[in-house]
Amino acid sequence: MRTSPNIIVTGTPGTGKTTHCEILAQNTGLKHLSINQIVKDRHCHDGWDEESKCWIVDEDKLLDAIEDEVKGGGYLIDWHGCDMFPESWIDLVVVIRCDSTLLYDRLSARGYVKKKLDENMDVEIMEVLLNEARESYDENIVVKLQSDTLEDIDSNVERIEVWIRNWKQDNANREDEDA
Repeated sequence: MRTSPNIIVTGTPGTGKTTHCEILAQNTGLKHLSINQIVKDRHCHDGWDEESKCWIVDEDKLLDAIEDEVKGGGYLIDWHGCDMFPESWIDLVVVIRCDSTLLYDRLSARGYVKKKLDENMDVEIMEVLLNEARESYDENIVVKLQSDTLEDIDSNVERIEVWIRNWKQDNANREDEDA
């Protein structure tokens, strides 16, 4: 049984996933698992997509690369998708959303090519990642949070920290009952 939860922080690029994860990791001691970095560092890809300027992720290699770590708990999984992760690994799915005008500005500032910018804007506007989360996991563990301002981020982090404390307390109580 895990003593710390696993949380997926997902959303369209530019919504603030990494910022949320970095703050949460610092405040809670959970480990920030940047899937982008894992894909690069552990070669969990099938090459580079020159048109989209990103790695072509091999999901099987990726899951094999992180399985032993994640099953133990205590991870903030930072990725723009969530449906590939087994439900048994995950305790909470946080879908970060952002106003489309702000998101457009953020992605433009990152230098996204037009195709990639348009694709990501469509994903955000059509709530693709939120729907993916709701279809892949029990609705009780999927939370949508807005991330337009620094105040939103602070509020979201505080809310997730409360959830983590409650999860740990609830699971400690279950262990006591099982003993």
